[in-house]
Amino acid sequence: MVGIGYDIHRLVDNRKLYLGGVKIDFDKGLIGHSDGDVLLHAICDALLGAANLGDIGLHFPPDDDQYKGISSNEILKTVSKFLENSGFFAKNIDAIVIAEAPKILTYVKHMKQNIAGVLKISKDSISIKGKTNEGLGAIGEGKAIAAWAICEIARRYDTPER
Repeated sequence: MVGIGYDIHRLVDNRKLYLGGVKIDFDKGLIGHSDGDVLLHAICDALLGAANLGDIGLHFPPDDDQYKGISSNEILKTVSKFLENSGFFAKNIDAIVIAEAPKILTYVKHMKQNIAGVLKISKDSISIKGKTNEGLGAIGEGKAIAAWAICEIARRYDTPER
């Protein structure tokens, strides 16, 4: 089963930037009800969609104060538990972060390690790529960062023992 996820947030001053659960050295951060980590949000939506479990807004409503400022790592941990309780596990993740800046290449290894650790899968099952928007739109003007993710999940009993 496969799911797709997307997220976009505006960049603002006086916020820390998190992508893939990793703090990125940058002079702006993403505004959101949580820490604004668009990469983890896109991955969560893809995983939830693949399992037909709704979306991130259903489980973590942006108007619910208990989730204000929540770490997206915590959101991913909860989504992982939802999958596990439904008999699924993440099999493969392919994601794209779209930003004019910062460049994410030096952070990708840490992002993959973080995501793999939370989901209890191999980091080799995760692909993260950085792309620009070629100067077009809010992303191209450096006003926002977006992410797309596609995830494959499998049922625990569908996977042969290795």
